[in-house]
Parts: sequence; structure tokens; C-alpha cells
Amino acid sequence: MDKKAIYKLTYGLFLLSAREGDKDNACVVNTVQQAASDPVRLSVAVINTNYTREMISRTGVFNVSVLDRDTPFSAFEQFGFQSGRDTDKLKDYWFKRTDNGLAYFPQFANAVFSAKVVDSMDLGSHTLFIGEVTDTVKLSDAESLTYERYQSEIKPKKPAPAETKGWRCTVCGYIYEGEELPADFVCPVCKHGAEVFEKI
Repeated sequence: MDKKAIYKLTYGLFLLSAREGDKDNACVVNTVQQAASDPVRLSVAVINTNYTREMISRTGVFNVSVLDRDTPFSAFEQFGFQSGRDTDKLKDYWFKRTDNGLAYFPQFANAVFSAKVVDSMDLGSHTLFIGEVTDTVKLSDAESLTYERYQSEIKPKKPAPAETKGWRCTVCGYIYEGEELPADFVCPVCKHGAEVFEKI
């Protein structure tokens, strides 16, 4: 099976934000889509080990900032390669709030959706949230960022040293050294599972 075929699906890239008490958090996701039109509902799938997922499970609300095609790699490093459990991802980062009190990121986004969770399902590696949209704001006419563009043009290429043998994470470039990658392995950098690793 060629796992790179997954990149050909028409994913976008988004910043998913939540707030619990005085704590803000956000993470990068690539699985957001309209699920219904009346009322307008979105589906969002989030890795189960993700701190933002835990916050949404407890609070029942989230925002989705639709990233535009000029989003710099530094935003993915900030919001995708570290955990909100260990760091304040929004510290020193400019953001605004929607009426529900959650953050959004107009410097990267062309639209923002606010939603309340009406259903959820554990999918194994991810939780699928169904959110009823409570507000939307169009921020610009900039083209939305696709996952394919991120993979081909934004994410820096990290060639592995010639003598390295093992497995490379196709999301962040982390290298696992060893002949066999455990089926339940989770990347320590970006928290994706074994399915995104390729043999090197």
C-alpha cells in the first residue's frame, strides 16, 4: 500500500482552537469538512492524544480557522509540533476572539467557523466531532491551503543521512531507527501514528 496516496485526497489545513477556563490552545488539523447544510454542521477529526481534543471533549465548543496558502512553516511548527500541555502555544502570538470567546488567527486564515459539539465518535486513533456552526466570518479572498501544497511546497525537505536505516515520519520528518516500526508507535514530535511513517 502506498500511503502517500492519502495526500491526494482534497484535504485543507486548519487551526482548531479551544479554551478551557483561562487556558487557550490550538492545533493543526487536516480533516474538517461540511457535514450538513440545515443546520450547518462541520465534522472535525482530531488525534486522541491531542490536548485540544481533550479540551473540546470537556467544553463542547471549538473554532476552525481555515488556513490560507501563504501560511508560513513557522505556524505549523508552533501549533503542530508541540503540545499545549507543555507550552502556551498562543503566548506572543497575535490572535482575535470570536463571540464564543475562542481564539482565531486572521494573519493566516481566510475564514473562521465557531461551532458547538452536537455529537462525537471515537474512531480509534482519532475522535470525530460533529459541530453545529454558531457563527462564521469571511476574513479574506485568499486561496485556502491544501494538504498537497503543504507537503510539496511549504514543509522543508529533510533528506535522511545515507547510512540511516529505519522509518521517517512523513508529517514532521522525525526518524525512528530500527528495522521494524511498532504498529502502535506514535511520533514523539507531531503525535501522528505509525500509518504516516515510511521506511528509509
